[in-house]
Amino acid sequence: MRKFLQQLLTKPVARLADRLSSRPDKKRVNRSLNRLFKNLLTASGKKGLVIPFDTEKDKFVILSDQHKGARDDMDIFALAERNYLTALDYYHQQQFFYINLGDSEELWENLFITIKKYNKATFESEKRFIQRKAFIKIFGNHDLYWDNDPLAAAGLKQIYDEAIKIYEGAVLQTQINGKLLNIFMTHGHQGDLQSDGNWFSKWFVSNIWAPFQAYLKINPNTPANNDLLKTDHNRIMYEWSQRQKNTLLITGHTHQPVFRSLTHLERLYNDIAKARKSGDDKLADELNKQIVNRQIKGDIVPDFSTCDPSYFNSGCCCYDDGDITGIEIADGQIRLIKWEYNAQNQSERIILEECRLEELF
Repeated sequence: MRKFLQQLLTKPVARLADRLSSRPDKKRVNRSLNRLFKNLLTASGKKGLVIPFDTEKDKFVILSDQHKGARDDMDIFALAERNYLTALDYYHQQQFFYINLGDSEELWENLFITIKKYNKATFESEKRFIQRKAFIKIFGNHDLYWDNDPLAAAGLKQIYDEAIKIYEGAVLQTQINGKLLNIFMTHGHQGDLQSDGNWFSKWFVSNIWAPFQAYLKINPNTPANNDLLKTDHNRIMYEWSQRQKNTLLITGHTHQPVFRSLTHLERLYNDIAKARKSGDDKLADELNKQIVNRQIKGDIVPDFSTCDPSYFNSGCCCYDDGDITGIEIADGQIRLIKWEYNAQNQSERIILEECRLEELF
């Protein structure tokens, strides 16, 4: 019966979950991002830090949305844990600065004591970055507890063995060809009516969605769902980033990777247009097959060639196949990366997209 219900309900339930979990309001998003960005630039240390960096020497990895749980059927992080730990081993050895962009712990569905019990290995791995003074923890909507609960500070000290601050955002700051570049990072739930501190969403996830998800063993975070056109929330974030001078915006929250303002599907559309323009019909046909294979239909092909490369999304660390995605900034480059299990069931780092930071101006 469970398998029958899985086949019948997985797609409609995933669509319903998306509608219920995201209601971005453009005015609220813009107001929240404007307020936070201004605060970070003018009052560093209260809501977040401004970190000067050298593009050729300093290295950062940005990962979000682990949603660490209790290793039960509701825990969408369980399959990705080994990829996550292997990735942190690599980034620690390579001396990366780790920016955790929020929703690291699933505290809508679980109590803190439960998260602490079942995630000791991940907390120990993260602790190495804290000991190197190379770690920033930013809160999201599902781990808002870290920002607003009076016992949160004590809880953080229990899992990391030292007190750490929790921030709403951070800015990496550098010079590119004599021009100031701000890389503004925040979780991205700001202005989302269903996520920005909304009590009903938390109640729905805890009491309705989580038990239902556990019974059907449904994880809506599939690669196919995340290759589609940008979600409304990602689109609004992109539109905000367009209006900022010499600024890149990096968020998480939507679980949909975006690189240079484009999802993978949108980049395929772009590449097809370029191939057609250059007369390479064979390449265009091959790329078009990839779109057809994703069951994308319609006579109107969107034009993404005018997108400013100002917006990035780290994706998530809880895909249903155990993959994780993130953003790296290192060696003068910005990269969208994925850690996946290869044919030998070993964790492997894959570079999905990359470009030099100077190309973004």
